[in-house]
Amino acid sequence: MFTGLIEGTGILLRTERYGPDARMVIRPDFRMETAVLGESISVDGACLTVIDFQQEIFTADVSAETLSRTTLGRKNPGSRVNLERALKLGDRVGGHLVTGHIDGIAVLKERKPEGRSLRLFFDVSRDIMRYIIEKGSVAVNGISLTVNGVSSAGFDVNIVPHTASVTTLVGMQVGVEVNIETDLIGKYVEKLAGAWVGRFEKDGPARDIDLDFLKQHGFA
Repeated sequence: MFTGLIEGTGILLRTERYGPDARMVIRPDFRMETAVLGESISVDGACLTVIDFQQEIFTADVSAETLSRTTLGRKNPGSRVNLERALKLGDRVGGHLVTGHIDGIAVLKERKPEGRSLRLFFDVSRDIMRYIIEKGSVAVNGISLTVNGVSSAGFDVNIVPHTASVTTLVGMQVGVEVNIETDLIGKYVEKLAGAWVGRFEKDGPARDIDLDFLKQHGFA
């Protein structure tokens, strides 16, 4: 589990392919305490398992599933990635709860300066947009961000100077792809509420989930 508060960036030294799987060798740009073999590190938002750590360089396994759902398989040597080690119990959760399990990929549609900040607009599929709400949380390449606004095709976020200085966001150009993880709470709510809708449909016509439905069944 992660918080989406990036510790720093790192450089991809090389990717080693093993059939459908891969291993990534990464050198952090910041001093990282000795990593424990088997621990999880978020790399551009994807939770990877450390299999080797030597001289401030770590190697992590990347499964075929992760390669198929993220941008990691398209990274070239020299690419910069966002890094975060797993949350320790008792730490402050300054961002939001991030699992490192990527839902899909979005495309940067527009970037626009706003004062000292930078506003980024992303296009994303409808399957992902269903879990993104205005003023909610979303992880973009592992970075916990607040959703400024939503549309039928995507969402936008505001990048403050500090976030820009410690992540890869400021260098992103229009057209680049990013990893997206939506807030897991929305997924659980949908799953639980869906079970109640199924019960309701057995006794009558199907209906949408609205505030009245949630109140009727004790959700609100």
